[in-house]
Amino acid sequence: MKFDKNLASIHGYLCGDGYVVKNGNNINHKYYRIGFRNTNNVLLEDFQKRFKNYFGLEPHIYRLERCQIGNKKIYFTLTKNFSYYSYQWRMPKLSKDNLKYWLRAFFDCDSWVELRNNSTRSIRLECVNLNGLKQIKKALLIFDINSSSIKTRNRKNILIYRLNICGVDNMKKFNNYIGYLHQNKKILLKKAIKNCYYNKWVIPKNKKDLILFIKRKGRNIYTGKHITFLSIRKYNLINLKNTLNVYNIKSFIEKPNKNNLKYYILKANINDYNNFSKLYKR
Repeated sequence: MKFDKNLASIHGYLCGDGYVVKNGNNINHKYYRIGFRNTNNVLLEDFQKRFKNYFGLEPHIYRLERCQIGNKKIYFTLTKNFSYYSYQWRMPKLSKDNLKYWLRAFFDCDSWVELRNNSTRSIRLECVNLNGLKQIKKALLIFDINSSSIKTRNRKNILIYRLNICGVDNMKKFNNYIGYLHQNKKILLKKAIKNCYYNKWVIPKNKKDLILFIKRKGRNIYTGKHITFLSIRKYNLINLKNTLNVYNIKSFIEKPNKNNLKYYILKANINDYNNFSKLYKR
């Protein structure tokens, strides 16, 4: 198969919520079916349009929330090098331009946007195919989109794997380079990105209020070598670092690590802070 944006989308849909099946060899009347199940009509129509653009045949959209066609030749074309079963599918080798259509189709099927004000803002993707999810994680890096380490959970003795895209910069890149066709997910992603900007720190300049701010925002303030500050917005920490410099409190900013992609980290020297707060008390 020669991939273009249409076939890349079809393949992504089929890996997400689709099927390419035939009945048993011992049955006289053979059928070969290619279909896509989804409750969103926009996605069903997109699958239908792209299928017709590539194969020249239009699958039918049924009221049972599926778009399906029966065709022996297309069945064997699609299954020559690929499987679409939940545990077996794998991503094809695609150009960067076609890759975004595959990812968009798959994320439209199996991901959602988590948005809890002042708590969680992320794109979450779950599936039972660990190798497939690893391929997706690697593919996102082509667009400079970092994702969390893959988490595992057990749901009724079935292992499910989750990938999270956290942080406003990564979500913005996802929105710009890949995005959603699913309207509700598209709207919620824009809200999640916008919501991140409300979390802007107002950093006081006077000594008394700055000490109170540090006590309120800082972690490990009475233990360890550093006071730790976390923020999903890097500019919050840059502004804090500049303010601490004025009072000779050394600090440095760390990038989010692979296990916690939600937050940037600033570490301030606790001895410098103690000297500063003692001087103020005098």
